[in-house]
Amino acid sequence: MREDLISYLITDPKYYSNDLILFKKNLEKALKTKKVNMACFRDKTSQNHKELAKVFVDTCKEFEVEYILLSEHYNLAYELGANGVHLTSNQFDDIQKAKDLDLYTVISCHNFTDIENAQKKHINAITYSPIFDTPNKGEPKGISKLREIIRSYEDLDVIALGGIVNEDNLKLISKTKAYGFASIRYFI
Repeated sequence: MREDLISYLITDPKYYSNDLILFKKNLEKALKTKKVNMACFRDKTSQNHKELAKVFVDTCKEFEVEYILLSEHYNLAYELGANGVHLTSNQFDDIQKAKDLDLYTVISCHNFTDIENAQKKHINAITYSPIFDTPNKGEPKGISKLREIIRSYEDLDVIALGGIVNEDNLKLISKTKAYGFASIRYFI
């Protein structure tokens, strides 16, 4: 397996909680258990989003996570001292705004059109998904499609996302030239 595969943790209140103390405890457990180069606070439902985001950023700094991102909210990422943002596939117009704040910028891509658009806007990295079967995310792309994307966009950092839950999934991804893998459930 490739040792240099970037390991990208993404949070979800379903697994991490929106209680500040429990959230920090669950995040610390994940960061102690698995290697994490990159982490993203993703929470679309909690009322205490900003407080949770601050706990996330501070905890990731304690654990010396290299890339600390917030999902969607680039201004909040900048305000809280995160060094990046993970934009949704509906936020292509926000790439330059995030980059103007000197944030490491990742965007979710699901097809060639998304990837072309991201590349033209000089994105730092993309996630390509879903690779494997994932609840409510549509038909999985699979490893051969991931390889095709990586070959077609050699100068772009492609992070595999979706349905990555175990070492078998990682072995398949590591045989591609993916920059890394991202997951919620793998780190739980």
